[in-house]
Amino acid sequence: MNGFYILAIDGGGYRGVYSAYILKRIAEEFGQDWLKKFGLIAGTSTGAIIAAALASGLPASKIVNFYKDHGKEIFKKRSLFGFGVMNSKYSNEYFKKVLKDVFGEDRKLGQIEMPLILPSTDIGNGIVHVLKSSYDKGFVRDNNRLVYEAVLASCSAPTYFDPYRMDKYLLADGGLWANNPSLVAAIDAKRRLGQSLDKLKILSIGTGESRNFYPVANRIARWGLLTGWGVQKFITMLLNLQAQTAKNMLGLLLEQGQILRINFESDKVLALDNPNDHDNLISLADRDFTYNAEKIKQFMGYTTGGKDAGQ
Repeated sequence: MNGFYILAIDGGGYRGVYSAYILKRIAEEFGQDWLKKFGLIAGTSTGAIIAAALASGLPASKIVNFYKDHGKEIFKKRSLFGFGVMNSKYSNEYFKKVLKDVFGEDRKLGQIEMPLILPSTDIGNGIVHVLKSSYDKGFVRDNNRLVYEAVLASCSAPTYFDPYRMDKYLLADGGLWANNPSLVAAIDAKRRLGQSLDKLKILSIGTGESRNFYPVANRIARWGLLTGWGVQKFITMLLNLQAQTAKNMLGLLLEQGQILRINFESDKVLALDNPNDHDNLISLADRDFTYNAEKIKQFMGYTTGGKDAGQ
């Protein structure tokens, strides 16, 4: 294996099916074994579902089916009696149930051998909270954390799902500070796994980026959250800015050939909670895989037939 490979997967709600499908195509086309090729996997929010699944040995095809089979029920609005300005848009009960089915009721982070990073946010203390598998002997807090709970905590986007209480911590979506977890992963690879920065090779998979903006001509009087800002558009902009910042900062730390970023742009606001966009996201992912297939092959060191050049 040439270099130390990191897989980093962005947050983005249902748009995670885009990332999952690209990883499915990589596995099919090149015979990719994620546990052998990569030294570290990181995923935020919806990316946490994919990252934890791959680190647990589950195929990317199963993750694609997860979105298709459960997306509409996960993003099913509360009844009129359960939804209001004081509640999140969706209940996390069904979400918790299906995550438990995927990862098991008893499987713990400490049982995952692959180095795994799942960013979350400790809103009770106003600080970042990074859930990790036990790849460093100094990690003692998360060894007994249930995998499905860690994933759910990373996925609890404000206004969409309630924060998740894990013992004394009240945790929300890691996308608030690390929607693109590639920078977090690179730093941990250096600090915890002893990898030099010049050896890192990061495959970074996005979930789409909205090229939306706010008209300069908007009157100040209309800059309320529900008027000028718009809740969905505002949250999308924050996630985009974080992902862009991580990408730009990592670009300053590493050489151009050390990072392969696969993502798409849209001139419309991209919803986090629209399962009806499934076919379009799959189509975009298939297009982007096809367009980037040769780049992926070269970046990963694949030879003809899908074998690793370094194996």
